[in-house]
Amino acid sequence: MSSLSSGSRLAAAVLASGALLAAAFPAAAAGHHPAPRPERSAVVVGAVHHVDSHGRGHHRGNRVDAEWITVTNNSRRAVELRGWTLTDAQHHSYRFPALRLGAHKSVKVHTGHGRNSWSDVYQNRRAPIWDRVDTATLRNARGRVVDVERLGHRHG
Repeated sequence: MSSLSSGSRLAAAVLASGALLAAAFPAAAAGHHPAPRPERSAVVVGAVHHVDSHGRGHHRGNRVDAEWITVTNNSRRAVELRGWTLTDAQHHSYRFPALRLGAHKSVKVHTGHGRNSWSDVYQNRRAPIWDRVDTATLRNARGRVVDVERLGHRHG
């Protein structure tokens, strides 16, 4: 009789530990893999200077030429940005040309017109795209999200 009760206790312990694992890791217990985490990157969205739809903002001349957003490399190594994209919530997308962003350097991505350099690139758009409340999404050349910056969103 005692071997039956030890076997019952063992079975109960196995079932209980399985239930605990299922509660702690429901996706794994159901045979699902957890969603992949965003790729960690030292390249991030930095400062944003937008001009609202009424032309308000600190700028001279054309509204679109006053609008920009920075992308910053916080690492100790240069990063090739060719094929990376910067997208807003309305799906306006800018694809970076061949550009080697140095260690601890930033590049300004201007909405308006100009000549690309190592420190400034231009989308050559005719109208501003960044809103007071917007989302800037930076993706690497493989299309993986590396940073998301919510502009003007309230937390809570």
